[in-house]
Amino acid sequence: MLSAAKAARARVLLVRRPGPRRREGQSHWAVLQHEDSGAYRQHWGTWGKDEDLAEIANALSLPGTLGQPPVVLVCTHSQHDQCCAVWGRPVGRALTERWPELVWECSHLGGDRFAANVVVAPDGVYYGSLDVDSSVATIEEHLAGRISAEHLRGYTDLFPAQQTAVAAALRRFGPAGRHDFRVVETSRNGEHWRIRITGSPPHPARVDIELRTQRGPRCRLTCRAPAMSSAVVYEVLSIRTV
Repeated sequence: MLSAAKAARARVLLVRRPGPRRREGQSHWAVLQHEDSGAYRQHWGTWGKDEDLAEIANALSLPGTLGQPPVVLVCTHSQHDQCCAVWGRPVGRALTERWPELVWECSHLGGDRFAANVVVAPDGVYYGSLDVDSSVATIEEHLAGRISAEHLRGYTDLFPAQQTAVAAALRRFGPAGRHDFRVVETSRNGEHWRIRITGSPPHPARVDIELRTQRGPRCRLTCRAPAMSSAVVYEVLSIRTV
């Protein structure tokens, strides 16, 4: 199953419902797929013994079902860094109170320094630096089709410079749907980047965003960090409609 997931460029996460652990009936697995066309597909199954999980490898190549509600995954993986559990579990509980059928705790999502982290799948949208209040407001807006720059870490189909450019567009022109801004061109010259984005009405049709990479200030980036360090950050130099 793991080799099939790697070949399909799929990320494997372990999930469970927030709250007391319980083992009643069968457990569930899911393949959540975000296609280039913007379609969201899901394929769900159940398992009772480890051998049943082999079915996931087959599901990776199946079309899946359209139109199902998204899944909200909250990172609570304390073994990697306790920040994820300290901040993630209260967020998971708050979101579960509002959307009990959508929310799952999950294993490591990456970006410990942004805890609490949430990813909405198969939409492929990462949010970070959330607390109880902001997480509920952020997911409420997301489910209504409005993504804003605040708390947005990025989209799973983009790399960091592109993620920063989309966030800059959202910050400048206001909240938008998941596919209202699309990256169409990316160029790099050393530490400088130029990202061209197309927008759907009422947003600008084309936007050029220039960025520069640099190191952020030295600090303890995570709860478990053994020493001070700095992260790569992207500074927005200009935003220009074309």
